[in-house]
Amino acid sequence: MTIFEAIREDHDIQRALCDKLKKTEGKTELRKQLFQALKHELDIHAIAEERHFYSPLIHNDMMQEHARHGIAEHHEMDELVEELEKTDMDSPGWLVTAKKLCEKVEHHLEDEEHTFFQLAGKVFSESQKTSLAKEYKSAMENERSA
Repeated sequence: MTIFEAIREDHDIQRALCDKLKKTEGKTELRKQLFQALKHELDIHAIAEERHFYSPLIHNDMMQEHARHGIAEHHEMDELVEELEKTDMDSPGWLVTAKKLCEKVEHHLEDEEHTFFQLAGKVFSESQKTSLAKEYKSAMENERSA
């Protein structure tokens, strides 16, 4: 498995959680559970991705700007999560913000999968692609079991 495949697996989890969250209504237990699950996935994914994908790329001239952009998008998602935590789940504004968050998530995933991965594929050696995948997967598993 390469770092790209490992990250894409987690992207699929995030997409599925967003799809389900956007269909919820009101302050239900399901909405609460889905939001907490998405929040947790985004958090642990950002940490592992920044450490095991962006950090090795930031030193490469071709990838530096892309890596910074990806990290900045993680911070934008964090801000939307914080906004959701401060908003009553019953309010119409909550779903509007949740949809904004999911749009940001989906945009970020598309950027990575259709641009960053292709460029990074030219930067990483085959052994780096697999070793980074192992490190990334290990970090994700540790966070999920914590």
